[in-house]
Amino acid sequence: MFSIDPGAMPVVIILVFLLAGVVKGIMGMGMPTVAVGLMSLFLTPIEAAGILILPGFLTNVWQMLAGPALRAVLRRLAGMLIGIVAGTALGVAFLAGHSSMFTVFALGAVLSAYALLALGALPLSMPARHETWLGPLAGLITGILSGGTGIFVIPMVPYIASLGLGREVLIQALGTAFTVAVLALGLSLWFFGKLTPDAAGWSMLAVIPAFIGMAMGQWLRARLEAETFRRVFLWSVLALGIWMMIRAAV
Repeated sequence: MFSIDPGAMPVVIILVFLLAGVVKGIMGMGMPTVAVGLMSLFLTPIEAAGILILPGFLTNVWQMLAGPALRAVLRRLAGMLIGIVAGTALGVAFLAGHSSMFTVFALGAVLSAYALLALGALPLSMPARHETWLGPLAGLITGILSGGTGIFVIPMVPYIASLGLGREVLIQALGTAFTVAVLALGLSLWFFGKLTPDAAGWSMLAVIPAFIGMAMGQWLRARLEAETFRRVFLWSVLALGIWMMIRAAV
């Protein structure tokens, strides 16, 4: 973990969330991956997760409400969403007593797994009969990992991708799951005394650059080769994750 002058923190937060917003604007996801991953170079993952709460919640509420089938999405994902809430509380409660290096290692492992799965681009398909048990299980595991790392991707995103949803409904389903995940994370951090006043203040500061970055990303999405950007981004996330694991282990 690098030291940082407290006076430089506003600049760091603005730049990090501007970049995280750009990534989300281009790919439709990735804000927690970028924001928590980079902020964890200077803070613990739990502290970085606290700063993510407000910009993550607001940007994902917009994504959730913009889709065409919110009621259907809520019905289909209900078991997974309940699992996320329960798992997040367990993750925050369990990992709150561990060293910051443990959570840094866990964050590096989650980042690496996310990048490898996405780079593999394996076709995913799941029979509907398994949703009743696999959805809550995927939500529970995602919540536990989110409670310690602030990143709610694995295995939630692969699970949703396996449901065979149409493009617009898929984006709405991701926004819905992200909204519940970040809300559960914020409430759990607050309940267990991990959401500090400083983090709340920095979180408010991060909202504007996050939305500006999203607008920039949406503008760039129409002008960039999306697949090239995606692969460069994922290789960068993999390198960051491996470096975090090595740093925590030595």
